[in-house]
Amino acid sequence: MQAWCVTRLLFAVVALAVVATTGSSLTTVLGQWDVAHFAAIAENGYAVEIDRAFFPGLPLLMRVGMGLGASPQASGVVIALICSALATWALYRLGGRLAAIAWLLAPTSVFTAVGYTESPFCAAAFWAWERASNKCWGQAAVLAALACTLRVSGLFLIGALAILALTQRGRVRLIVRRLAWLLLPAATLFGYVLFLYTETGSWTAWFSAQAAGWERGFHWPWEAFWNSWQSLQPGMYPEHPEWVWIFRGEMVSVFVGLAVAIVALAKRRIAESAWVAVQVLAFSLSYWFQSVNRAVLLWFPLWTQIAEFVETRRHGGWRAVWALVALAALALQGVWAWLFFSGRWAS
Repeated sequence: MQAWCVTRLLFAVVALAVVATTGSSLTTVLGQWDVAHFAAIAENGYAVEIDRAFFPGLPLLMRVGMGLGASPQASGVVIALICSALATWALYRLGGRLAAIAWLLAPTSVFTAVGYTESPFCAAAFWAWERASNKCWGQAAVLAALACTLRVSGLFLIGALAILALTQRGRVRLIVRRLAWLLLPAATLFGYVLFLYTETGSWTAWFSAQAAGWERGFHWPWEAFWNSWQSLQPGMYPEHPEWVWIFRGEMVSVFVGLAVAIVALAKRRIAESAWVAVQVLAFSLSYWFQSVNRAVLLWFPLWTQIAEFVETRRHGGWRAVWALVALAALALQGVWAWLFFSGRWAS
């Protein structure tokens, strides 16, 4: 709880500092980048083609907040605060206190404090995994369905849960019953695809919006690697020097994802390995590595693996090491929050 409070307080201080130094309104500072898309959908529906790349779950929640008199930006913050606490609780149950703290100290945690889907998706997905791990598949299916209203990552969650269902012990009839529960989140995903089809007449409207807005057309992994490599060279963006560092972060995040998937596989956690690996693969099929820095927040196996590593190294001089790591993480969080709140690209 202390780590949650400290990190949320840090983001509040940075946001207010940006307001004080730039003269921007708090609504503007809290409404940067994708928040603007979610707010526009909450206010006007899918009036803009590229907004179809965003799933309706978060805008619907924002709209509820608007009905209570709050702006969509403020509603997004409240939703993020509540859901980040729920996600932290789920991680605590999945991997213990250290896993929850590690997630809260993630460099890109600012996206769990504003109107992005990271907090609500993690809350739903982490709890879905926790319930499925305890063989409560009905509850897991409902939570996974909620996750599927928020972002396309719900598709990967369904696949990973299916592998978990197959690898849990039980008779064939019981395994079939577990898999049958997953038809609920699958139907939720199909519902959004069907909605877009009725609006546009195209079954690929979501992909078209992704390509139109963010150049996410299909590319081979080596092409994505090369394009990303070109983008992280020194002096590549002289007017936006922070972009190079963000691209470097994207590259690092991809390799972190690969490492996490390999470690999980080595530990025979096949479903966890698949959950991370399929996302890394998806990001590797775009023009370049983009938004991977935020996706690491979804990789609960990363945070549980960090917790397991730290747990065996908590005595003697290691305590000082981890204290310094935590302080460095908070400093990096502050820089990343400043990038986001000041309107600079932060992934």
